[in-house]
Amino acid sequence: MLPDLERLIQLQDIESRAAIANKAIAEAPGRIAALDALLQSATTALAAARQSLEDNKTSRRSIDKDLIADQQRLDKYKDQIMAVKTNEQLHAMQHQMKSVEDDIGRQEERVLVNMMEADEINAAIKKAEAALKAAQAKVAAERAAIENETKAHQATVAEMTAARASVVGAMDNKGAVETFQRIAKVRGTALARAEGERCTVCQVRLRPAVFAEVRKNDQIVQCDSCNRILYFAAPQAPRAPEAPQAP
Repeated sequence: MLPDLERLIQLQDIESRAAIANKAIAEAPGRIAALDALLQSATTALAAARQSLEDNKTSRRSIDKDLIADQQRLDKYKDQIMAVKTNEQLHAMQHQMKSVEDDIGRQEERVLVNMMEADEINAAIKKAEAALKAAQAKVAAERAAIENETKAHQATVAEMTAARASVVGAMDNKGAVETFQRIAKVRGTALARAEGERCTVCQVRLRPAVFAEVRKNDQIVQCDSCNRILYFAAPQAPRAPEAPQAP
């Protein structure tokens, strides 16, 4: 194979590995932001549950205040009923007492509802605390993994940069590098393997004479359709299954 063609194949592999590493590095901040959002969501849920408990306590204090006021009114009527002198006054007082007793019953029912809500809120707080703890562990582990992966990708980029400089420096035909870069900028990849008289990337059939030249691998030949630099590598025959060993 033409040495420069072999170097271009190496260069494409280098560029592909560098592109993968750079893509991963670029995506890392977004992945970390998603982890931060997950943690913030769990934190917000816990804060909301705790605020619900505070609201429940405030409501309970208000109910207790109303209940005490109603009980004081009932005690007052009980003291006053001893002083009534007529049946009309007695019936009126009893009616007022019945109304206050009904109010007390409603307040006591509100207390029960409030207590049930408090139990549900406390359960929600425990669940939110557990979710936050799990989120913190998940975020810490995945953040560390992303940071380690990013360092590894940065090392790969540095390695590929050095490898690229070495390959480009060894090229005899500097124009081939410029052609490689121009095609890669437009097509993404600059090289394509030829097989069965076709470019395996664009799938356009090659002229027999062109394919014959590509098979030699002794010069830079470009695809007439996609303009990629072509090279030939014989397809590997499928591996025959191994014969079963005798017992």
